[in-house]
Amino acid sequence: MSRKHHHFKGAEVSCCVKYFLFGFNIIFWLLGAAFLGIGLWAWAEKGVLSNISSITDLGGFDPVWLFIVVGGVMFILGFAGCIGALRENTALLKFFSVFLGLIFFLELTAGILAFAFKDWIKDQLNFFINNNVKAYRDDIDLQNLIDFAQDYWSCCGAHGPNDWNLNIYFNCTELNPSRERCGVPFSCCLKDPAEDVLNTQCGYDVRLQVELDQQKYIYTKGCVGQFEKWLQDNLIVVAGIFVGIALLQIFGICLAQNLVSDINAVKANW
Repeated sequence: MSRKHHHFKGAEVSCCVKYFLFGFNIIFWLLGAAFLGIGLWAWAEKGVLSNISSITDLGGFDPVWLFIVVGGVMFILGFAGCIGALRENTALLKFFSVFLGLIFFLELTAGILAFAFKDWIKDQLNFFINNNVKAYRDDIDLQNLIDFAQDYWSCCGAHGPNDWNLNIYFNCTELNPSRERCGVPFSCCLKDPAEDVLNTQCGYDVRLQVELDQQKYIYTKGCVGQFEKWLQDNLIVVAGIFVGIALLQIFGICLAQNLVSDINAVKANW
């Protein structure tokens, strides 16, 4: 009986791995549920859930998609890892490992392609920004995202303030009846430390002036160039974040595979 007891003891499931993987994934599961909830709430507020066809109506990028997609992926991964570890379900654990491995592979491929095709990526970024400049007033979330980006990177438009000619409210054509004609959004304006109240009309008519005078009131550098500069200045931090995420993914895969091996070893001794 003593020899038999030691035989089973050598093939037991590691409680440390099991509950660490469970705890690791329950955080992801809850975060995913929160992201998903925020995304669905935002869509409900905008009436998208009552009219699903309106998802395709927006000409630009809807930031809510970030919450929906990221939240959905985190929720599925967290559920598979959490329940798989708790119930010692090898099918869910294998799904977790494969799904996480696929995400890791896609991230690695995207990183290599981005490095190899820098000019193409730059062109796509330029196209993406200009496409969203056109849709600036179409969606409040997109508007807030653009305002945040322009304010954070001290920029205006993709390549400069004149990119706002692409927007029907800000273009300089004589047929444009908008009060914002030949202007830019307030997020393009230089901040005055003396002002306590945000002046949302600071960009009105500013593009009627020559570029030298514009520099006194608004940012004249484009967001593509400013983003590139920010990336170069913070390369170590950005690279550290991506490496950290990659290591977490590899760690998660290793834990899941280790637990699957323990479970299979126990089953083999039954």
